[in-house]
Amino acid sequence: MPAMPSGMVAMPNGSMPMGAMPSGMPITNTAATFIPVPGREESYVENILRMNLGKVATIYMTYENNSEWNAKIFKGVLEAAGRDHIIISDPATGMRFLLLTLNLDYITFDEPLVYNLPFGQGVNPGMRR
Repeated sequence: MPAMPSGMVAMPNGSMPMGAMPSGMPITNTAATFIPVPGREESYVENILRMNLGKVATIYMTYENNSEWNAKIFKGVLEAAGRDHIIISDPATGMRFLLLTLNLDYITFDEPLVYNLPFGQGVNPGMRR
């Protein structure tokens, strides 16, 4: 049986399992290659929120199967946003809320948003004040 790099297993006929590559061999792809542009945000809710930290947001949430309240509105200063959560604070009370985006319906702002389109298109040209 031929010698294989560490961690590789040869098939009985001496070939390699489908998809296996010994280390050091270049991997080529004949399909189109996507090269991300460094320093650009993609247009996801979490990234749009991150571009607008410090602004006051009104967040509309829905909680299914909740006997006390099905829908709830939160208003506060946008402090952080992650893939699955939003953190806001109430400046009057200092209370902070960690909200799961799973329950998010929509968000409103009382001022213009910072929104840079991905792929070098700059500021949204359709935005009017």
